[in-house]
Amino acid sequence: MTPGRERGLTALLCAAGAGLALLAGNPTWATVKAEDAITPFSQHLTGHDLGGTATALGWAGLAGLAALFATRGRIRSGVGVLIALFGAGVVYASAAAVQRAHVLSVAGDKSALLKIGAHPSLSVNLWWMASVTGGVLLVAGGLFAAVRGARWPGMSARYERTGTDAPRPAARKAGPAGAPAEDPSALWKSLDRGEDPTAPDEPAGPPAQDPAGREEAGPAAHRNGRP
Repeated sequence: MTPGRERGLTALLCAAGAGLALLAGNPTWATVKAEDAITPFSQHLTGHDLGGTATALGWAGLAGLAALFATRGRIRSGVGVLIALFGAGVVYASAAAVQRAHVLSVAGDKSALLKIGAHPSLSVNLWWMASVTGGVLLVAGGLFAAVRGARWPGMSARYERTGTDAPRPAARKAGPAGAPAEDPSALWKSLDRGEDPTAPDEPAGPPAQDPAGREEAGPAAHRNGRP
């Protein structure tokens, strides 16, 4: 299995574990009934009512999952250890939340009738086991990330240099006879003066000729008596 697939599988495992821990906190975990109280009553307690610690650790597991993609190397391995600890905390908090003493204490805080000579009965459903399962998945994903995460690619691996130098930008075109290119500010100034900076320089024209088709003689020729 490639490192990229390992990372994706671990992320899926951690996401499933954190999602289970969060989802399991909403339904009813325990029901307390006091039929022999002065006023018979029953209470339905959710995972949030029984403490909500497992839900909070589920959110922490999701944050750790995001950190798995943002880090690399030994730091990523450390994040994996944290995720495993969050998962272990979910397992412990879920199991402790459905203990009889704790459930009756929470129910007594919600209703004083439970404390007045009542002998309540307690029933616990399996939603807390769903939270425990989520914690176990977080532990598994975190431990796998701690062991194998250092060799996984990072988020920006595709943008890193591959060992070949990037092509350098082409040098500015030199002017005539190797002269440096004109300053851009000079081009703007020439436009302000109404000149066309793109027009080629006009070459020197041929010497003027007289109507007979002969070149005009210079002063030196007249002095030498040339016609």
